[in-house]
Amino acid sequence: MKTWHRLKIKSLSPNNPIKLRRTIVKASSLAKKFRPDWNLTPSVAVDSLLTWFEVIGYTVELEADIASGRHNTERNNETEVILSDRLRHALLRINHTISSQALKEVVRQLTAIPHTNLIENNLHFHKLLTQGIDITYSINNQKIIDKVRLIDSSNLLNNDWLVIHPFTIIVDNHTHQLDAVIFINGLPLAVLWNLPRYEIVTFKQAQECLQKSIQNIPTLFFYNTFLVITYGNRAGIGTLTCNSKEFLPWYSIDGEDFPHPQETEIDVLIQGIFDKRRFLELIQHFIVFEQRGISHYKKLLRYPFCTVH
Repeated sequence: MKTWHRLKIKSLSPNNPIKLRRTIVKASSLAKKFRPDWNLTPSVAVDSLLTWFEVIGYTVELEADIASGRHNTERNNETEVILSDRLRHALLRINHTISSQALKEVVRQLTAIPHTNLIENNLHFHKLLTQGIDITYSINNQKIIDKVRLIDSSNLLNNDWLVIHPFTIIVDNHTHQLDAVIFINGLPLAVLWNLPRYEIVTFKQAQECLQKSIQNIPTLFFYNTFLVITYGNRAGIGTLTCNSKEFLPWYSIDGEDFPHPQETEIDVLIQGIFDKRRFLELIQHFIVFEQRGISHYKKLLRYPFCTVH
């Protein structure tokens, strides 16, 4: 029996980048890049999850293809967490009036964030991501003060949307591997952590496993906006400081309709959160840092109709 899934797809164009249309897509026809058949069993494989990213307009690259040279992400080695060439090309597109030399300095600053307190660095980067970076440079002996935007929220097509699966990082001669990292303009803004049902007992255990990775590879999570945990058919979204109870499910893709009976929490969450327009909206308006004593707590606000029954 063939399984069909209802997808919400963004029809993008320079003049109308956010027009919605609904379509019915045969799931078994979407995943040929990753596996011969796509069947949403109780334990969903990561490659099936990646299919949804392709459907909503992301480029998906397999690390094996990158290692073989079939794909080039401009990552010089496995210690780097920012795809600096992709970032530089995106900044040139978005900030076309700013000199390339000034943008090169912005890339240098972003890749040289101090390796100190994780949350303080994350807060600093979040401000740069949402407010832009103030720069000063000279042209013909004239001093110019300008602002560099890291993301173009008005023209989604100006941004570079990429998922790498899996993503290997070497820190202090130790190798770590994450199921999937989502890059916007070369910046690792989200991490997807998937554990098959047979490997996990509770959502809390999945969150604790992810916390260990955060402690082991803080340089990656300096730039993180969201964490997504999936196991079995369950899924939740949270931040660096969320405990397991604070990870939110996504009940409706956009608040206007409700899942088809055959859609899982994972299907709805990926389509809902990583829709390009909504993803940028969440970053801009739904993340807050609260002061608690001498430290900060990163909080994801509930998205109306989608994270609330």
